Amino acid sequence: MQEKLKNFNKDKNNFKKLLSKIKNKRTSIGVVGLGYVGLQLAKTFLYSGNKVIGFESDNKKINLLKKRKSYINYIKDKEIKKMFYKKFIIQNSYTKINSIDIIVLCLPTPVNNKNIPDISIIKKAMKRMQPYLKPFQVIILESTTFPGTTDEVLLPDIKKKFSIGKNFFLVYSPEREDPANTKYSMSKTPKIVSGVTKNCLKAGNEIYKSAKIKTILVSSTKVAETSKLLENTYRSVNIALVNQLKKFCEKLNINVFDVIDAAKTKPFGFQAFYPGPGYGGHCIPVDPHYLFWKAKKLGVDLNFISLASKINNNMPTLVVEKIINFFKKNKKKLKSIIVIGAAYKKNVNDTRNSPALKIIELLHKMKIKVSYYDPYVRSIKINRKIFKSKILTKKLILNAEATLLVTDHEKIDYKLLVENSKILFDSRGKFRNKVFSNVRFV
Repeated sequence: MQEKLKNFNKDKNNFKKLLSKIKNKRTSIGVVGLGYVGLQLAKTFLYSGNKVIGFESDNKKINLLKKRKSYINYIKDKEIKKMFYKKFIIQNSYTKINSIDIIVLCLPTPVNNKNIPDISIIKKAMKRMQPYLKPFQVIILESTTFPGTTDEVLLPDIKKKFSIGKNFFLVYSPEREDPANTKYSMSKTPKIVSGVTKNCLKAGNEIYKSAKIKTILVSSTKVAETSKLLENTYRSVNIALVNQLKKFCEKLNINVFDVIDAAKTKPFGFQAFYPGPGYGGHCIPVDPHYLFWKAKKLGVDLNFISLASKINNNMPTLVVEKIINFFKKNKKKLKSIIVIGAAYKKNVNDTRNSPALKIIELLHKMKIKVSYYDPYVRSIKINRKIFKSKILTKKLILNAEATLLVTDHEKIDYKLLVENSKILFDSRGKFRNKVFSNVRFV
């Protein structure tokens, strides 16, 4: 009995010391996975005075960082230089895990070709780290995943070696990174934090507070995991709604953007979403499937998720069909087209799940000569074929039979586009408030 009490008091004192170290920024933080979330998080912790070690398996990324170069367009080279000036360290091995206090997992969680969650990257990382874990460390999972992952996948193996909430701490805090969004940066966006125990929650809260990030504490890891999926499912469903509404408005011969702009003047109960050529990126096309998969496991039907996914995934096909039908109606055959934008959203260099890739693939299959321009994406690979970004010139535009705006980057010469395109198809509503005889909305 006395031995148990002694150990209890020892653990309690060591936990207090850990919290004190976190508050005074004397801990070392390991960020595992230096992608768009991990690199930004490492930067945020470093800039706020924390010691950070980055763990990355991609040698291309490591080599670029060593050269003080960024592979994410909205994180500048000078910011990378500043990170190393603040003693940023990078590793491609987990052997240094035993020298750090806090481990933050920022790893990809894709779905397979059957839309089933794939968390194998997290599992592999945890297995490789296991021999180097030590008492009084904190593991934080930031990856988007299905409800129950923290408790049912990470917790069991950790419990074999440690006492959770006493001498080891497990936290879930979903990332809320919006690439290239300068208004809502990481430090300006509240962070949802959950823990397996109260002490885990306390530790997680203090860690993010040390980076001057506002925290929102929730009751369980499952609540936090589900909230992240709800955020992006909400977006997926509403994007699908306005994509369908666009077709309805076309039948009425009215502009869907005028309808949305009118509706958003209501100061409550409505948030504007806009139609487009489809959705892309790491979150909206993927995350709802984690919720749908888990719901199906529990015998709950969330069929609106699969319906929204079907609508949004079909948008690139509809865009291509509209373009082909336009030429058929005018008794012409489309032979060449320039696609403007390859990234999935404006002002980023990320092409994951981008609708532009599907559009280019469809046009290419139709034997149409396709060129593309993107100021942030030098090349793309579609079905083993490499497409390289062209230089946007007057001659390039004039030589094509049509131009299609897919990604509305700010760094595009729109005047050059509209003045020289024989026909300009706008899938983003970029020209919705202007009248040009050569612009058509698709």
